[in-house]
Amino acid sequence: MAEISEPSKPPQLDSGSSEAGLSQFAFDPKTMRKTKPGFKRLILTISVFSSFLLGLPFLWKSVEIYRAPLPFRDIDALSSHIESSPLQFPCTFRVIFIGFDSMASTAEQLKSSLFHEMTKLSSKSSLCGSCNNNFAISVVIESGSDCSQTRTDASSCSWRCGALSASNFAASLENGLHSTDDFLEVALGGCSRSASGGKVYSVVVMNGDENVEATIGKYRHGWIVGRVSEAEAILKVAETFVKLFGNGGREDGLIPGEFMPVGADGKIFLSFNLLNADPDDWIYDWDFQTVDEVLLKPLIEELAPVANISVESQVLYHTPTSSFSYWDDEQESYIFNTKDLPFFVNSNEWHLDTSIAAGGRSKILHFVVYIPSARECPLLLQLPDGQISETNGFISPTWGGVIVWNPKGCLKDRESKQHHRHMISYPELEKIVEVFLGQFRQLFGLKSNPQHGGVSGTFNILTSQKGFTEWEMDFLSRQHSCFNLHSCASSLGSLSKLVQSLPRMIIIDEIGKQVKYSLEAANLAQKNASAGVFDAAAISSRQARSLAEDAFFHPSIMSVSYFSFEHCFAVYSPFFLPVALHVILAALREWKRYKQEHKKYLAFLAEPKQS
Repeated sequence: MAEISEPSKPPQLDSGSSEAGLSQFAFDPKTMRKTKPGFKRLILTISVFSSFLLGLPFLWKSVEIYRAPLPFRDIDALSSHIESSPLQFPCTFRVIFIGFDSMASTAEQLKSSLFHEMTKLSSKSSLCGSCNNNFAISVVIESGSDCSQTRTDASSCSWRCGALSASNFAASLENGLHSTDDFLEVALGGCSRSASGGKVYSVVVMNGDENVEATIGKYRHGWIVGRVSEAEAILKVAETFVKLFGNGGREDGLIPGEFMPVGADGKIFLSFNLLNADPDDWIYDWDFQTVDEVLLKPLIEELAPVANISVESQVLYHTPTSSFSYWDDEQESYIFNTKDLPFFVNSNEWHLDTSIAAGGRSKILHFVVYIPSARECPLLLQLPDGQISETNGFISPTWGGVIVWNPKGCLKDRESKQHHRHMISYPELEKIVEVFLGQFRQLFGLKSNPQHGGVSGTFNILTSQKGFTEWEMDFLSRQHSCFNLHSCASSLGSLSKLVQSLPRMIIIDEIGKQVKYSLEAANLAQKNASAGVFDAAAISSRQARSLAEDAFFHPSIMSVSYFSFEHCFAVYSPFFLPVALHVILAALREWKRYKQEHKKYLAFLAEPKQS
């Protein structure tokens, strides 16, 4: 590029020394220049370089990842709170002694003994959702015209003396257990001022001449009748409160919380399937619409706080099993053992696929009614102890249950050549659904037998037509609230760590809203749990877990979970790096050249003065 310089005046020399100075002054073009270097080349180069610098913010903005703000502090606070301190579910217990002529202990002394025994039992249990040591006890002694009770605070329920008489209670016992249960529901009632949301668990202890019999009703009370001492009554009442009302009758070794049949979105799909092994032998159908409306609807409404349940049904044909059976002359039936159960469900032939609505993170439970072919009918299940199963069915945790239903007179029908379509009668459907309810209870970790064997004796447990009693539903609500909140905190904590570890991850506004609403629902669930409103706590915790799972598994972040800054640099550097290097080097070279030329000019100006 041609040299561009500004015109400058030569240095002025006086007339006396002009000839001598010119003779001594020697101009060297390598180290000097007579003209001042111009700024046009430098300005042009700096302008090009500045344009690249000004474009960097626009480039950064164009590749910027949008990240909705997430409440990381609130997430950490929720996780630490749930991990450090378990949920406190308040429970209010009340025991009423009637029919005792005289008692050696006062109400306060009985309360102290009962509290000590319950604390000892609670320390041995660590179930999530139990009352633990967060309970209040009141003791009432109704003895004829005398009535005494323990002191209660303003938030507890005081007993109205004379509300329950021994004569009326004895009369209800003569009418049957269910009549007694309904009688106590009216006599005992609830308490709107109770710290446990109005839910009071009561046990009535009545002195009698018969053997001691303990019964747990389908509401929130039980009764102990017979010749019972104070110490024995305290043991039975304590076990009733802690093991049954507090822990739902559930024991260690049953299905743990992580295998509960509720999906991450709080939904359960019940798929009922009627399988005809060989339609060439016989074909059976069922009126499932009646079953759904009459038998299953109360169950779905009862479990509404815990899960959103949907029901589907289908009838399949040509569905053989993968296991083998053998003929038993003593039973006059075909027998299959429990060791063959893993091979009984034929996944290749049993097409139990439900509708597309059952996809996603919802839980699908299959309940199968298997009708064997004529070649293995009747088909019975033999238990490990050699006995024949009464229900002739089995369950598979997290999958569902199977019932083998043998048509009546199948041995005679096998010899007949005329086969028609049959309908399973409604009484038979009631028996099948009853077995299904027992299997459903087992999948939730509850017992299906009507008795509970405890340390202090055996307790008779009344069943409900809805499938779950009220005190069992309270336990399920507490248990699922606890499990859902732990799962919610775990999902939000994992999402928080993931987002903070990957700065280039896209976080859209929808994810931010889901996290916000999940935290609000979790806080509301904790408040409801502390207030003793168990069903509301279960609903809020279910929403919190569902929103947390939706945020963590959002499709917008699943495909770019590992999109890093290094990836962005590797994509754009081939386009901008070569040009940027040339521009930077040219600017540096021009600045260096200008400094050298300016130094030459200064040397030219200083030479005459030195001479």
